[in-house]
Amino acid sequence: MSRQENVSINASNEIVPFGRPLIDNDEKQAVLDVLNGHVLTHGPKCKEFEHAFESFIGGGHAVTTSSCMASLHLSSLHFGLKPGDEVIVPAQTHVATVHAVELVGATPVFVDCELETGNIDIDIIEGKITDKTKAIFLVHFAGIPVNMERINIIATKHNLIVIEDCALAIGAFYKGKHVGLWGDTGCYSFYPVKHITTGEGGMLVSKNEATAKAIENFRAFSVDRTHNERKLPGVYDVNSVGLNYRMSEIQAAIGCVQLNKIGQILETRRNNFVALKNMLKDLAEFDIILDSKSEDCVNSHYCLIAILSEKLRDKRNEIILELKERGIGCSVYYPKPVPRMDYYARKYKIDSQEFVNAAIISDGSIALPVGPHLGLKEMELIYSAFKEIFV
Repeated sequence: MSRQENVSINASNEIVPFGRPLIDNDEKQAVLDVLNGHVLTHGPKCKEFEHAFESFIGGGHAVTTSSCMASLHLSSLHFGLKPGDEVIVPAQTHVATVHAVELVGATPVFVDCELETGNIDIDIIEGKITDKTKAIFLVHFAGIPVNMERINIIATKHNLIVIEDCALAIGAFYKGKHVGLWGDTGCYSFYPVKHITTGEGGMLVSKNEATAKAIENFRAFSVDRTHNERKLPGVYDVNSVGLNYRMSEIQAAIGCVQLNKIGQILETRRNNFVALKNMLKDLAEFDIILDSKSEDCVNSHYCLIAILSEKLRDKRNEIILELKERGIGCSVYYPKPVPRMDYYARKYKIDSQEFVNAAIISDGSIALPVGPHLGLKEMELIYSAFKEIFV
């Protein structure tokens, strides 16, 4: 199941693309090396990628998966979430976060976000907890870390599982620890416009080795032995039901090369973000630029999300179209708060007025590119386009 992004408007005159994967001859050679071999899956590249990812984030036990959505779904299944259970989820997120809860039959309980970060409003969480609540699914929105100490205090108090959606947060840290290592599992995305890509793919990380091992097994049909462990070729058993959420060797080979570039990628994103933020702060037409609020947080700078002033929010879509005409790629994160998405609105009939901040971000903000395919020149072009539009 692909976790589609609402990426840019593919304008023919686009001079500042919202997202573009950085693929060069190193990735191409890595793919050719796999294709020139005889192992396309069940091979060593996935293990190499897992170990390299563990090294980058500074710990945990990593399991390659077919997508971030797969990692979230595997987490729901592993921890036994089921019909009758309630799960705290952010109203402001990609639907994948909530789909992972919905697919196992549990009930999502939506919580509004903070206006300055887009992250789940921790002050609201405890008021939503009941004796049916089993877990908290949280998102480090646009790469801005959630205050994980507060989340874990609540989770410990109420005996709740914590699942971190880190789809946009590779390179984000809270108090020196990479996001995804604070909860019970962390789930990452390698979609083409993310910090690094494998074409499509994901990673699940757990600080608990037994959890990672169990999910690794379940992710691959729950067979009881790998190819290398089989004394007789093709002979194995199955100890429980399982899925096929694996990553291929081709994808993992790309991921290994991409991880070698992550330092430069993150530095460029930070430089672009800081430059563009400083430019846009001069424009009265923007009320808030989402960013970390604490020195404890290191933002991974997936994109820059700027909230328009109240008088301009109903003109947001017109402004996006004007940016398109000037060749500026942009996006919306996300087009609606999840409880306003048709499926969830029809099923749960939640009062959408409850999610005021999520609505302001979804309806009144513009997501702007800061990726490593761009430089300071493009940040200036974005700023100049807004100055022309706001005249």
